[in-house]
Amino acid sequence: MSKHYTKHYLIIFLSIITTNLLFAQQNEQPLLTVNLSNAHFEELVNSIESQSNYRFYFDTLNTDTLLVNVQMQNKTINIILDEVLKGDEFNYSVDKENHVFVTHGRKIQPELPYNFFSREKNNVEKTEEEAEESIVVDYFQNNQVIGASQESKLYEIGIKSNVIKKGNATISGRVIDQRTGEPIVGAAVYIEEPLIGVSADQLGYYSLSIPKGKHKLKINSLGMRSTERNIIMYSDGTLDIEMQESVQSLKEVVVEAELEQNVINPQMGIEKMDIKTIKQIPTAMGESDVLRVVLTLPGVSSVGEASTGFNVRGGAVDQNLILLNDATIYNPSHLFGFFSAFNPDMLKDVQLYKSSIPAKYGGRLSSVLDITGREGNKKKFSGSGGLGLITSRLTLEGPIGSEKTSFIVSGRSNYSNWLLKELDDPDFRKSKASFYDINFGISHEFNEKNSLFVNGYYSTDQFQFRNDTTYKYKNQALTAKWKTIVNDKLYGELSASYSKYDFSVEADLNPVNAYKLDFSIEESKVKAGMSFFPNAEHGLEFGVSSKMYKLKPGSFQPNSSESLVSPDELESEKALESAIYLSDDFSLSPKISINAGLRYVMYNYMGPKTVYNYVSGVPKTENSVLDTINYSNNEFIKTYSGPEVRAAIRYSFTQQASVKLSYNMQRQFIHMLSNSTSISPTDIWKLSDTHIKPQYGQQLSLGLYKNFQYGIIETSIEGYVKKVDHYLDYKSGASLIMNHNIETDVINTEARSYGVEVMLKKTRGKLNGWVSYTYSRSLLKQKDPIAGELINEGDWYPSNFDKPHDFTMVGNYKFTHRYSLSLNFTYSTGRPITLPVGSFYYGGSERVYYSNRNEYRIPDYYRADVAFNIEGNHKIRKLAHSSWTLAIYNLTGRKNPYSIFFTAEDGEINGYKLSIFGRPIPTITYNFKF
Repeated sequence: MSKHYTKHYLIIFLSIITTNLLFAQQNEQPLLTVNLSNAHFEELVNSIESQSNYRFYFDTLNTDTLLVNVQMQNKTINIILDEVLKGDEFNYSVDKENHVFVTHGRKIQPELPYNFFSREKNNVEKTEEEAEESIVVDYFQNNQVIGASQESKLYEIGIKSNVIKKGNATISGRVIDQRTGEPIVGAAVYIEEPLIGVSADQLGYYSLSIPKGKHKLKINSLGMRSTERNIIMYSDGTLDIEMQESVQSLKEVVVEAELEQNVINPQMGIEKMDIKTIKQIPTAMGESDVLRVVLTLPGVSSVGEASTGFNVRGGAVDQNLILLNDATIYNPSHLFGFFSAFNPDMLKDVQLYKSSIPAKYGGRLSSVLDITGREGNKKKFSGSGGLGLITSRLTLEGPIGSEKTSFIVSGRSNYSNWLLKELDDPDFRKSKASFYDINFGISHEFNEKNSLFVNGYYSTDQFQFRNDTTYKYKNQALTAKWKTIVNDKLYGELSASYSKYDFSVEADLNPVNAYKLDFSIEESKVKAGMSFFPNAEHGLEFGVSSKMYKLKPGSFQPNSSESLVSPDELESEKALESAIYLSDDFSLSPKISINAGLRYVMYNYMGPKTVYNYVSGVPKTENSVLDTINYSNNEFIKTYSGPEVRAAIRYSFTQQASVKLSYNMQRQFIHMLSNSTSISPTDIWKLSDTHIKPQYGQQLSLGLYKNFQYGIIETSIEGYVKKVDHYLDYKSGASLIMNHNIETDVINTEARSYGVEVMLKKTRGKLNGWVSYTYSRSLLKQKDPIAGELINEGDWYPSNFDKPHDFTMVGNYKFTHRYSLSLNFTYSTGRPITLPVGSFYYGGSERVYYSNRNEYRIPDYYRADVAFNIEGNHKIRKLAHSSWTLAIYNLTGRKNPYSIFFTAEDGEINGYKLSIFGRPIPTITYNFKF
């Protein structure tokens, strides 16, 4: 063989060897070094990803309790993960692109089986297990990997330039659900270096001012898979973000959506809840209930078993502003208070403000409960519903024409008469009750910067008490909201809403005494607000609002041709309440953040009206009327105005610990007149006028917040002091219905409350929930020298809702992805009561002598509820997803007292205790979604 050929063979041989060596080197797994002790699984992931090009995909909810103890040098990823995950129900898979999938339970097959296409071609049927596995694989391939590509892509924001100048730029856009197209309320959008973040508003909009240059934008939200975007900021620009639902967190309970937001946010006394939280809590009739969940929060209590009225930090029920899509709801209850008025399938976001109430809200002293409804699926037609022992519900939603317009409509009704016959009280057993409510919503996106939202609500209740009296009441609400984006730093809202509440009481068992009593209140409101983000340190909100009240305080008419009832009607009332506000959320440094707001409000009581003037210096009675003045339509009778200050400051010791201080000043111009301690259909609302002054309240709060284990465990302790002037109480034997001179039966008091709230909460993991304890006092003192009656000799006395001790525990344990158990336990001090303590004879008859007002208490209250939740299988492709909830309300069967009353029988005065639920109440509910 010639040297020429030998040389060529040698070159070819060396080339083959070199190619094989390079190929082997390319396919050889990298060697990793890991030294961790009692570390979280996320730390292992960060260590491996920093040494290699592996990319992990896993659910932090499953790995939050997984501790890693491993010391290995120059080992492959398979050896390391086999050691870390041994003995646990975890599996992992690595695909050709070095994507590492860590799952709990079933193992993911990262590649299709070798005969996959031949089996499909030959129509070979798969087993159920194989079908479910292929669905899981398909989900990861079509979602997780797509999400990975979005996270690895570099997004250029603004006008690209060769040189990035120093300074800040604003990035804005919407955070939406990838599957439905609905906005994700409260999603946290932030960067870590420097730590700057913001929460998406109720329509999913966010605006963030950050330094120019390259950043990793992180996005977290309740029930959604956390994601991130690599961005480079050249100038102001927009970026819409789609998030995917976390498939494996089907039954998790997390009260707050934003990571560390309870520590970072300068505002305090804010609780945020998702519908998944609400559906976890066991309730009386198997129906998810937003107000029942609110009652499990610290500082929130109720006076009775069957009451959806709630008291916040020693305040009365009428001191809570309840908003449904910006429209006021005056009576949030159904069926004697057993149900709240809000259909859970329509709700998207619930926020309760207890102390740091933003300046854009006004008109109430204690709290604001802001409830936002869903917009409807913009991607496809879908529905959901439920069948229970008491109620049924159905919700339908979907796009109209294109993905720019969507609708949602929901209805709910009950069939509860059989249950009333099972209650202990004979009056309830002879009663009948029914209700239904309807919700609808339409949203339309004109373009990227303009959207319109229309929401409506209608509910009606009717029940007959003891076969002789029929009660009817209705809620109506309609809201139209226009959202516009002016530029990347400025966007605004313009909304108009109308709400109405009315009730009637009819008695026709005896035609001679047949009557009908009517009452109604209407509220029409317009509001315009703007949000402006000039730079990273400031976030401004400003706007104006105005609302008109119209009351028909009472109409008493005969209800049959034979009735001898004399007709009577109270004069209608009207008032205008207007406000302008400005607030700024700004950072003095990374450790100090301040939220300051100023709201100026003006209230005008208007005619037509006849106003009574009384002799000065003496108690107001019908006999002390001096004269009357008649005012014409829309004439101003009395004007009240003044500023309201809102301020909060936060100092962060670390990213997971902070202390906060807040101060609130507010005015309330509307009062609820009620002889009961809870919300009742016959409650009457009264506007401030020349004699009844508006309530004026101030609250000072201090809180300490600390998170542990990367925000998995949250702890907080808050203390508060609150003072209220011109709170209304009533004279003994006061008549509130059809009273032409109501000012003669009310008493001006000074109210004060104080307390401490402690909360421990675990937000993620198989076992999650919270424990809260509240110590609070709510006291009243007569502050009306000419009332003619001195209550408790002028000393402080407990209010009707003073309950010093309140303890609540909510726990949820997820056995698997399909089975979970929920437990709710609550204990509270019995509410105050005035008791007869003696009797005497006067004028030839026996009279009762009563104790000081609210000197005694009814027995303490405690109750335990339990629910077992069964999810259907988690196949992605199926006609409908279903679940079952088996619940027991009042597990121990305790006869908690609702009220104590006394009657005279055979010359003796006997006391009785009324209990609404004196036995365990089991329920079963079937839920479905398609």
